[in-house]
Amino acid sequence: MSTDWVSAPTARTTVRRKADRGRYERDIVHAVLDEGLVAHVGFTSDFGVAVLPMVYARLADQLYLHGAVGNHMLRALDHADVCVTVTLVDGLVLSRSAFHHSMNYRSVVVYGRATLVADEDEKNRVLRAVVDHMVDGRSQQCRPPTAEELRATRVLRIPLQEASAKVRTGPPIEDASDVALPYFGGVVPLSLVRGAPVADGL
Repeated sequence: MSTDWVSAPTARTTVRRKADRGRYERDIVHAVLDEGLVAHVGFTSDFGVAVLPMVYARLADQLYLHGAVGNHMLRALDHADVCVTVTLVDGLVLSRSAFHHSMNYRSVVVYGRATLVADEDEKNRVLRAVVDHMVDGRSQQCRPPTAEELRATRVLRIPLQEASAKVRTGPPIEDASDVALPYFGGVVPLSLVRGAPVADGL
């Protein structure tokens, strides 16, 4: 097994549909997680199956989720199986046929067992990493968490041991018979752009 892989593909992480788009390299998985801002977390609780969006952070080969100690999802996830996805949409792929419309994207799927982070030093590092994930270097430009705030926050750790990425790039796939049709074919690029900060006026 290549040491550049997050893990060897498993039955859950092997990309089957458009298998050539599947990627298992550590640097690609990390890059998507580091660029994304929202993770969708799938889990099962007493209320059934749910998927919720969350801010997250990655430190080395660990993915972290956080929230209030009373957060139902985080309480349900402790020592439970979880599926986390992060998707970046890079473009709308417009084909001359409706059938071949698509998107250019980079996505990551992570499977694992979430465990509670009890160590306060690790929790502090994670919460700083969450802030830095939102704005690079921000944790050095704001007040750090207090002991009371650390106690009020639940942090879960998910190892990046079972993960894969899927990537699509390039123009639309066109049927030869459609190329001469008088319709646009190409890509509309998409990107997330940070605006200038707006002060709160306080």
